[in-house]
Amino acid sequence: MNARALYDALLDTDGPYEDVIAPWLAQAATADYRARLHAAATPRDQWWTDKDDGWDLLQELYALSRVSDYLLLDPQLPPYLDLFTALGMTPFENSTPFDPFLHEITEVEQAEDPHSPIEILDVRWPGLMLGELLFSRAGVRIRAGAAHAERGVADRWPIYWTHRRAHRPTRDLSQGWGNNSQWRTDFRLDYRTADGDLLNLAEDAPIDGRPDLDPDDYGNLGPDERLLTPAERRELLRHRTFLRTPATAAASPAWAADLWPFEWRLPAGTGKPG
Repeated sequence: MNARALYDALLDTDGPYEDVIAPWLAQAATADYRARLHAAATPRDQWWTDKDDGWDLLQELYALSRVSDYLLLDPQLPPYLDLFTALGMTPFENSTPFDPFLHEITEVEQAEDPHSPIEILDVRWPGLMLGELLFSRAGVRIRAGAAHAERGVADRWPIYWTHRRAHRPTRDLSQGWGNNSQWRTDFRLDYRTADGDLLNLAEDAPIDGRPDLDPDDYGNLGPDERLLTPAERRELLRHRTFLRTPATAAASPAWAADLWPFEWRLPAGTGKPG
């Protein structure tokens, strides 16, 4: 019982997606799938693999995110909501104010005043929370001045920790691997807690993390990442993309593909909206 099987079935079907999702959910109910997912609903110091049946919670969440990405290509909102609410996730459509933890920019309407703040115009698809864990952000169309979000960058630059989008390039750790190896990718863990946000929590790190993006700590940064300012690195981690053209974007033709932000994280208290 796994989400990869559901993903493969959705790709193969010519009929309504509901015809594939309904029987899969019925099997999930007998396998106690929902309860097992909810082990990820709050941050923990350690993550684990169930050695008896090969269940890996982070990889299963990643496979579910691939299902989500596929259903949002159209987007297929009724089966999307039916599936994930049945698994115990809570949809949200917070339309104001803009919050990079909750919102993914899908389209930018450029305001004449370059200093106009980001304003949400409409919500293209709802986001999903699993307890305190962010499963997916809501897709939003915005208006903003170029000093806050550039059209063609905030809505078209490659988006990281993401497998598929209809309107922009994506980068995640599954890309470049074989048909089986790609499914051993871990899901990015972002939590909104009473003490602050946890961004990209590592499975083998304590939940208070470490300030990997500290401007004086370059030990975990490659040469391409070091070209970014601390503010640009924080922007990339929070938004999973850039909102404005980084000063070093022309450093090399493959610069966007070579960036490796997947091990960056911010601990509680430093991942506040902004």
